[in-house]
Amino acid sequence: MPRSTVLTAAGAGVLVAGGIGGYMLWHQHQQSSEQDEGARTAATTLATAWQNRKLDQATYVGTSPTGAAENFRTTTRALGSGPIKVTVGKIQRDGNAATADLQVSWTLSDGKQFAWTDPVPLAKSGNTWGVKVGDKSLWHPRLTADGAFSVDAGGSATRGEILGRGGAKIMANQNVYDITIDPVKATDQSVRSLEGIVGSSPGSLGAKLKKAQSSGSKGTIAVITYRESDYAAHKGSIEGLPGILATERQQPLAQTRTFGQPLLGTVGHVTAEMIKKDPQRYREGMYAGTSGLQETYDSTLAPTSGVTVTPRGSSDVILFGQKPRNGTSLQTTLDPKVQAAAEKALTKTGKTPSALVAIDVKSGDVLALANSPSYGINRALTGRYQPGSTLKVSSTYALLTKGFSTSTKVPCPPDIVVDGRRIGNFERETLSDPTFVEDFAHSCNTAFVKATADLAPGDMRTAATALGIGVDWSKQLGVGPVFTGSVPVTTGKTDQAAASFGQARTLASPMAIAVMSGSVARGSFIPPALVTNPKPGGDRTPKPLNAGAVQELHSLMRKVVTDGSGTVMQGTPGGDVYAKTGTAEFTQDGKPLVRAWLTGWQGDVAFAVLVEEVATGQTGGTVAAPVAKDFLTSLQTG
Repeated sequence: MPRSTVLTAAGAGVLVAGGIGGYMLWHQHQQSSEQDEGARTAATTLATAWQNRKLDQATYVGTSPTGAAENFRTTTRALGSGPIKVTVGKIQRDGNAATADLQVSWTLSDGKQFAWTDPVPLAKSGNTWGVKVGDKSLWHPRLTADGAFSVDAGGSATRGEILGRGGAKIMANQNVYDITIDPVKATDQSVRSLEGIVGSSPGSLGAKLKKAQSSGSKGTIAVITYRESDYAAHKGSIEGLPGILATERQQPLAQTRTFGQPLLGTVGHVTAEMIKKDPQRYREGMYAGTSGLQETYDSTLAPTSGVTVTPRGSSDVILFGQKPRNGTSLQTTLDPKVQAAAEKALTKTGKTPSALVAIDVKSGDVLALANSPSYGINRALTGRYQPGSTLKVSSTYALLTKGFSTSTKVPCPPDIVVDGRRIGNFERETLSDPTFVEDFAHSCNTAFVKATADLAPGDMRTAATALGIGVDWSKQLGVGPVFTGSVPVTTGKTDQAAASFGQARTLASPMAIAVMSGSVARGSFIPPALVTNPKPGGDRTPKPLNAGAVQELHSLMRKVVTDGSGTVMQGTPGGDVYAKTGTAEFTQDGKPLVRAWLTGWQGDVAFAVLVEEVATGQTGGTVAAPVAKDFLTSLQTG
């Protein structure tokens, strides 16, 4: 009677008796072990061949390796060419027949894992074990011998939206039209016509067409994605062009192409670089976030398409299925009204790069983060600029927390010599017998050099940190990269002198300066937040500031507007404005230039404005202040 065994990873212990009976038992065990090993070898060979898609390298009983390989290709063609993992599980043998459980995991074209257990029959023919071909499929237990898989990727899902305060839709799903070229049907003439319609360089799309045709590629060539209104303007010209396709789908869009850029980012075709970096996630033909928040939170926003695997001709028999799932919307603190006002105000700077950040004073939430131009770097978040006299807010906080009185008379000469180096006021202005209140209002550099001379090397850094400059609040913000600023410990008298008015080695982003003003306005430092769901990490517990110093700064920053370097802000609708101007000097290609700043708050809105490059002679009060005034005015009247 044949012996039935179950093969597992570990072999069983064997009791060997003495004499003839013991020999027979040992001999039978040897024969059984050889049978078991033969069955396992046949199963392992099939698993390896399957995983490598070289099914003609396995051993079969009842068909040829070539026939089995062809049957495999026909049966599994719909599953695609994704990675396959096949491992051998339990093997149960009964004499010269056995069954091996193969654990199969097949990656479908959209990245989903179709996994099943395939009980493969094995048989011994002569002295060789092989895979037995019968009246059932070798490739899945619920397929017939001549059956095949069918894959339905039907069912669509939408990408998550980007939301702002109160659930306002910052980027909402809207119809878009992808214009592509079918290299099989397109003609040279139709592609030349398309170049003129979409504004491509003459010959650029033609070159892509020739490349695709010479390589035999049948995949469509992406050209441009139009908003619905833009497509409507070009529809008549595009329709009817041979091989030019317009495919409708939905995609999150902001109110204009430039709104919230580059912060919000864009959605588009995945690039070859993205696929190379993460082939398990990205595949050719996919759409994904390619920049900004859309890229950072792509795994949250991206939808999951539906897919079902069935036997061909039996759609009611579900072998694998997953319903489509919409992406999750991203919740931010942005206020579309405030963002629109910020972007409108920046148009005043023309082609000069600029940025404007607005923060809610009560909560520390970011209300607006605007950049001009809207393409390129996110200078509002990542820019590294000398903050100029806006840093005098921090320097003054250092003085006030050390017992300094604003009623102290601090001379404001046109220039001053520190360790043999001459340091002057921006326009060599001077004040007659001023108190520190007047020095602050008129932004006198030489007075700040004198006033801060006795501070310890780390005092200005400590003050800046207390106000939020140089503190790592990137986790609480929920977006990166971000530059939070740097006010180093000073290394000598001249370094300390220049640092007191935001030059030397001091650096900040517009975001960092807005955080500083928000801290002074509320009387505590709260790490700013921009993305709130998914919930970012980090603690946002307010850290109280020195109340007396904060009260003094309120008076000083109001004086800047009523009787100082920020008088442009007078008459701004919405109430009293508290501000500090900044003019940071630098040299580029041997040419002296300045960066113009204004920071402060009005009511519950703290802000910082940077105009990146202006000619010498212009100041924060004459260049950045008008931008800030336009911004605040729009909030009241827009």
